[in-house]
Amino acid sequence: MATTNDLKNGLVLNLDGELWAVVEFQHVKPGKGGAFVRTTLKNVLSGKVVDKTFNAGTKVETATVDKRTMQYLYADGEDYVFMDLETFDQITVPGGTVGEAANYLLPEAEATVATHESVPLYIELPTSVVLEVTYTEPGLQGDRSTGGNKPATVETGATVQVPLFITTGEKIKVDTRDGRYLGRA
Repeated sequence: MATTNDLKNGLVLNLDGELWAVVEFQHVKPGKGGAFVRTTLKNVLSGKVVDKTFNAGTKVETATVDKRTMQYLYADGEDYVFMDLETFDQITVPGGTVGEAANYLLPEAEATVATHESVPLYIELPTSVVLEVTYTEPGLQGDRSTGGNKPATVETGATVQVPLFITTGEKIKVDTRDGRYLGRA
């Protein structure tokens, strides 16, 4: 248990049986009336964002979220298997929990897996990864001056918009947050 005075960004609260991460908080002391804390909370599982106001000093239940660096091993049907790099324990993370991160996940890649009471909540990838282009249309001779983009399929199966000069077999750097091309690797 903690009070609203202990809130900080990244803290995970257990409200009504659901886990909410504090995205933003602000202590407000109006000239008239009691102080309160205005927060922006994000549901850890669904990603829904809500604004919630607490009276100052109100007790809130915190949740312990264990973040560990793990290595991605392989896909098992819809699920993904990760190995803890310290204990070598393997855990299975459902495909829904991995979500869009699966587009940038290569075997033996490291990711941060967050769990609460041994239940995987979400995974965090590094901000950029290096992937090989497995297929892209060749750029035409006159196209290079326009600075346009073309779709390229990378080794994970995801499609990334790349400049016209990128060819099949090249390694590129991709932003894992929005799937943007960052440059050649």
